[in-house]
Amino acid sequence: MKENIIIYNSLSRKKEVLKPIVENYIGMYVCGPTVYGDPHLGHARPAITFDVVFRYLKWCGFKVRYVRNITDAGHLENDADEGEDKIAKKARIEELEPMEVAQYYTQSYHHAMNLLNCLPPSIEPRATGHIIEQIEMVQKIIKNGLAYEKNGSVYLDVNKYNKQFSYGTLSGRNLKDTLSGTRELDSQSEKKSPVDFAIWKKASKEHIMQWPSPWGNGFPGWHMECSAMSEKYLGKTFDIHGGGMDLVFPHHEAEITQSNACNNCNPVNYWMHNNMITIDGKKMGKSLGNFINLEEFFTGKHEKIDKAYSPMTIRFFMLQAHYRSTLDFGNKALQAAEKGLNKLLEAKNTLKQLLPTKTSTFNVNDLEKKCFEAINDDFNTPILLANLFEGVKIINSIKDRKAELNAEDLNNLKNLFDVFIDKILGLKEQEVVQSNDISDDIMEVIFSIRNNAKKNKDFKTADFIRDELKKKGIQIKDSRDSSSWSQEK
Repeated sequence: MKENIIIYNSLSRKKEVLKPIVENYIGMYVCGPTVYGDPHLGHARPAITFDVVFRYLKWCGFKVRYVRNITDAGHLENDADEGEDKIAKKARIEELEPMEVAQYYTQSYHHAMNLLNCLPPSIEPRATGHIIEQIEMVQKIIKNGLAYEKNGSVYLDVNKYNKQFSYGTLSGRNLKDTLSGTRELDSQSEKKSPVDFAIWKKASKEHIMQWPSPWGNGFPGWHMECSAMSEKYLGKTFDIHGGGMDLVFPHHEAEITQSNACNNCNPVNYWMHNNMITIDGKKMGKSLGNFINLEEFFTGKHEKIDKAYSPMTIRFFMLQAHYRSTLDFGNKALQAAEKGLNKLLEAKNTLKQLLPTKTSTFNVNDLEKKCFEAINDDFNTPILLANLFEGVKIINSIKDRKAELNAEDLNNLKNLFDVFIDKILGLKEQEVVQSNDISDDIMEVIFSIRNNAKKNKDFKTADFIRDELKKKGIQIKDSRDSSSWSQEK
């Protein structure tokens, strides 16, 4: 049943048979989070999408090196070459060290991914841990004549690159289109062209996160980390690169440009992109009041959420749609997904109790073939689930003595459900995340006492309260104007 795996390659814009560069080995790189905020649905979808890819490739017998990065430096606001680093801004507002911010939200991300039953990647490199590799890559691009230094910053010369390579191969953009959509920024006065982008940026004295380089103190461009880290762990050319569709331009296009400019070869054979998420038909955003992080889904603590939804309900709901299609969240749809998941898991448990008969009235091999055809066709999880629900009907018919399966077929059906539900789709029994045991009212009283101590410059008492709460598993986050808290699960 392990036939050719067909995937949609965003680079060629067509379905292709997956042919690994090295036999029985697949290198896969997926863009991970920028860790400056609580994990949300936008983090969950690529994590779940590529977790299924990872699981299935491993089950097929491939040795898979799955690399997922953590962006903890260099990602400026609005994906521009000017502005403030997202993590540095969060650190300034909350009066913390940038690495405190990065560490806190990295742990929060890992906790959420664990609840969603996403396997950890093989390697999870951080941008700040690979500054040397990024500097070396910038130096190679300069040596190849495709980048230039200006006032301590280094820019990739896109027009010059385009004469040697083809710019816009992934996004389909040409230079004329890109120029017309380029924002006018202060730094563009030092660029040869507005389409050029920073691969190393000079740091102002106020910039918190900066490192020494041949061009002075600065920090890497956001795109550079993925090019450098994917090459370090997967080689100059590897099999699969994944991420959200919103990263096609500029991020992934820039990765291709940087790698070609450095190594004179395309970095990736197959690009995979999951589509976007909406909530009640609208794009998710804080300004729209529909920005819901994963913790709020798990506990039901959001005005747009009718109840708490288990992490498995969120995972199952996402798997009901093909990863390349848009996905709209809403209470009715989530409640329907919850019922569907319960039905699937109940049938799986019922299957364990069934006894074989002498004959079979159903062909399990046909169902198995349909399931593998679905997963082999660009990881078509909605069709796969539809086939599994056909299996649910069989199980219920056997339970009601309206159908029969002999010992071999019954064992095959059990194995089929175990393989696809547990090992490939990563679905398990529901676990609702419990709300915090301590009420908000009690915490408001504690915050009031602590804030009064801080106002009276009694920092010893304020720190004592914080430290004692930490011992009880309660984390306090202080910002300039307020404090918030969370309780370890």
